[in-house]
Amino acid sequence: MELRQVEYFIAVAEERSFTRAAERTHVSQSGLSAAIRTLERELGSPLFHRTTRSVELSPAGFALLPKARAMLDLAAAGRDAVAATTTHLRGSLRLGSEQCLGVIDITELLARFHRRHPHVDIVFDQAGSTTLLERMRQGSLDVAFVAAGGAGRPTDGLRWLPLAAEPLLLLCPPDHPLSERESVRWTDLDGHGFVDLAHGWAAREINEDALAAQGVQRRVRYTVNDIHTLIDLVRRGLALALVPAPVARKTHAAGLPALPLAEAADRPWRVSAVVRTTDQVVSAFLRALPEPLEPRDPVFSAGAPG
Repeated sequence: MELRQVEYFIAVAEERSFTRAAERTHVSQSGLSAAIRTLERELGSPLFHRTTRSVELSPAGFALLPKARAMLDLAAAGRDAVAATTTHLRGSLRLGSEQCLGVIDITELLARFHRRHPHVDIVFDQAGSTTLLERMRQGSLDVAFVAAGGAGRPTDGLRWLPLAAEPLLLLCPPDHPLSERESVRWTDLDGHGFVDLAHGWAAREINEDALAAQGVQRRVRYTVNDIHTLIDLVRRGLALALVPAPVARKTHAAGLPALPLAEAADRPWRVSAVVRTTDQVVSAFLRALPEPLEPRDPVFSAGAPG
């Protein structure tokens, strides 16, 4: 069994498509399919149920998947051990982050780490926290910067390193009736039209959980995938928005009122670095994080939030 075959098998299992797996692994679809067939012959069992519409793991495939991921992790650890005997740190770092976290400057962090370790291959992806955590569980990311509401939830053996907790604020147009207030309550938002990020972004999930807990009905008229469009829609008087404090701080120059919510402390927006394994590359990257790596409020506990 070759590592290349194992990598292709994992890609097909996670993508549930030979076409997408081939794109992900940068190999032709025919070459990937041939490698999988060879692996199945070597193991003496089909690893996938294939139809014209779907590709699903067989019982043998389900049994192999965790072992296959462990094999790639072990191979990476072996490469790290060899790299440790040389002058330069070598390896790869697969990193993901939700946008506009505000706690860390991702681009500055990546640039600083690259200067220190130029032989580490960095792959970066930006997505919503829900997507990033799923990729962490699948083993396709090494580190992810995510946000979550409340105290968060334990996640399949992942290690959570809390970075900060921030309140939610209400953004509204300067001429909106609520803009004259010093603060608002959740019930003041009942019936107003909103712009919000798509499902999968942490802020959307936190907003909906908080409003549902208060029995508040809101109309999400606009769903966007970037903060700049969200801010512009508010600035043009088309909607209100509930955003974490770091995002609200970015809107100060736009002249938008950012009003505190009286009950916001009960539903904070929490930022964490989530780690799957701590090989030498990941450990070096974590050491590059801003110090101290401590929460800003006492609700956080060590390890996975719970």
